[in-house]
Amino acid sequence: MNIATPPRVTTRGLSDAITRHLRYSFGREPEFAGLEDWRMALSYAIRDQIADSWFKAAGTARNQGAKRVYYLSMEFLIGRLLEDGIVNLGLVDQAREALAALGQDYDEVLADEPDAALGNGGLGRLAACFLESLSTLGCPAYGYGIRYEHGLFRQSFQGGRQVEAPETWLLQRHAWEFERPEARFRIGFGGHVEEREGRKLWLPGEHVDAEAYDTPIVGWQGRWANTLRLWSAKACDPFDLPAFNRGDFTAAAQPEALARTISRVLYPDDTTEQGRELRLKQEFFLTAAALRDILARFDKEESDIRKLPQYVAIQLNDTHPAVAGPELVRILHDERGLPLDEAMQTARACLSYTNHTLLPEALESWGEDLFGRLLPRHLEIADLIDNAHYEANPNRTQSMRADGQVKMGQLSFVMAHKVNGVSALHTELMKETVFAELHHLHPERIVNQTNGVTPRRWLLACNPRLSGLITETIGDGWVDDLERLRELEPAIEDAGWRQRFAEAKRANKAELAEYISQTQGVSLDPDAMFDVQIKRMHEYKRQHLNILETIALWQEMKDNPNADWTPRVTLFAGKAAPGYAFAKDIIRLINDAAEVINADPATRDKLRVLFLPNYNVTLAERLIPAADLSEQISTAGKEASGTGNMKFALNGAMTIGTLDGANVEIREHVGAENFFLFGMTASEVEERRAVEDHAQQAIAADPRLARALQAVGSGAFSPDEPDRYAHITENLSGADYFLVASDFSDYWRASREADAAFADRAGWIRRAALNTARSGWFSSDRTIRGYMRDIWAARSHLED
Repeated sequence: MNIATPPRVTTRGLSDAITRHLRYSFGREPEFAGLEDWRMALSYAIRDQIADSWFKAAGTARNQGAKRVYYLSMEFLIGRLLEDGIVNLGLVDQAREALAALGQDYDEVLADEPDAALGNGGLGRLAACFLESLSTLGCPAYGYGIRYEHGLFRQSFQGGRQVEAPETWLLQRHAWEFERPEARFRIGFGGHVEEREGRKLWLPGEHVDAEAYDTPIVGWQGRWANTLRLWSAKACDPFDLPAFNRGDFTAAAQPEALARTISRVLYPDDTTEQGRELRLKQEFFLTAAALRDILARFDKEESDIRKLPQYVAIQLNDTHPAVAGPELVRILHDERGLPLDEAMQTARACLSYTNHTLLPEALESWGEDLFGRLLPRHLEIADLIDNAHYEANPNRTQSMRADGQVKMGQLSFVMAHKVNGVSALHTELMKETVFAELHHLHPERIVNQTNGVTPRRWLLACNPRLSGLITETIGDGWVDDLERLRELEPAIEDAGWRQRFAEAKRANKAELAEYISQTQGVSLDPDAMFDVQIKRMHEYKRQHLNILETIALWQEMKDNPNADWTPRVTLFAGKAAPGYAFAKDIIRLINDAAEVINADPATRDKLRVLFLPNYNVTLAERLIPAADLSEQISTAGKEASGTGNMKFALNGAMTIGTLDGANVEIREHVGAENFFLFGMTASEVEERRAVEDHAQQAIAADPRLARALQAVGSGAFSPDEPDRYAHITENLSGADYFLVASDFSDYWRASREADAAFADRAGWIRRAALNTARSGWFSSDRTIRGYMRDIWAARSHLED
């Protein structure tokens, strides 16, 4: 079936829809409407257009007996959705003109939308990109997540320290969701297992209800829309009337309060037993609700449960939903009556698993006591799965139960028919490290699917100056065929075209500088190099390497004030997990160093440092189009892929980075001459780490590093508390597991190489433009096609 692009609504039609919703959905006359009212009315008018595509797509999937993809993820960092919908429907001009006719400013109305606080970083943003690409490609799909009331947290700084406050995105009306009270499933925890009539039966001791909220995710040109279904935890019996009548009002409301705890906060602090229990509850709540929903949909269309793999593909985004294996086996075996072997085989044929990390501590494991207390039958089934795997592979040495822990990475691998890495290097390292034995036993199971980003949000919408120039040069076919950006290369050889490219970049930088001036009170020079590192705070991502090099640069500038320094603005953004003390101290060090460096009259015209608070999708959309230099400096072998690196390159930033994650493939595509490479390879990292005093050797060999560390350790940036960062300098001069000291000298060299290249403006612009022209391979459309072909056996329903 060929689904045509839906007709676009006219400016007049959209204007009428806005005023109609203003009056009849929100009870406002235009002259009394506030900014939120206008934004909601526009959102509802756009949502009406999306809903038509959504209903048509759902009907097509049902009528054609489609195989559906179900993407399970603890995070969906979808950001603002209004502009996404307008852009993908091709209604930018109509929306702008309709609002202008109604006396409203389009950009101001769009800026009023809060970011949906449903994720933290790359994992969640990847899931959002994948949903949009699934819709663009017409592959029937559902995303399953949790409707967090407060998301991760809102970050601010006090005295340079990260302070966490609740994210309040749902205090405003959320325009995009449809509440589905009929899609409600009872989820159990705890209790015990009984055997009845030869069959095991789990009798939970506690229950909550999972209620669905649906958000339509529309693809390019509005031809198809899929569903993001988020679960909210509700009490089964929300109000204890007898307790209320006794006057115990707190006890009366307790069932609802305890249930809502499950869907309140993303990644509760797991440094306490209560926090760990809540995390496991969240993971099972999401997974169990999703599986119930998947099976309910299957049962409406098919009667033979053995056919489940023909209609259902379930992707586990990291190990968070790993309990899907035991839960699906439990349902198929205990509830549906399939023999255990057949239940495991059927479940495995449906399940696939994306690994996102090589860090052993990030491959989740749960204590047997906690796991068994919350999920007693699932612990038994995990043992049955493990035993069956051992019997089939008697030479196996690794178990998914070891040292009193249930290993979720191994469980995910064993219960998946395909396991994928997210970059070529990461996939090979998976085979050699964390899953070496399992790969040897199942050499066909691991496949690679290098990540990608959606060009609709991460170029077309977020960078209209550059995307407009591209469309003017090669037409708009690149928007859903990103590799057509290669057609820009002849134009890049034209000096006039490069000048327009440079003007677009400078205008983006000036816009960011104005935003920072208004929000942070700091003035920045748009002609300086904008050097940007935006990532979740973690030692392996090495924000501390960046600030150490910046401190060393500041010291050199003070020593040689008359040298021809390239002006540089170093920008950081990212959140540290509440319980990750070391990462939070890196944030404080950056802020303390920035205060000293920015106040220095001898250098402040050449060097500025700033940490922007509360990093989210909207802030990324400001930073990425304005960046000149993209910092991708993780310890080689530790970053699975990265997607920020792709967004920066796509928007015409040069990369300084290690041979880690997708950096390897970015460098191959854009050209080694258009990438500032430094540092050890993954194998060299392992060799270096084996040298007992590697950090001390590196410090002794580089006086700049030694002086920067001495300044940090002696309190030069914390005079009120000289020992504040002693533990950081001790770490970097001692164990230094992430090899900051050993990579410092080469990082300094590459940074000065970038300075010199930036000073050659004509050469820099050409190289930056080539980054854009050669980044087309990093589209999430290409990635999703790979999943559809190699993992899900799914197809597009947009055309025959």
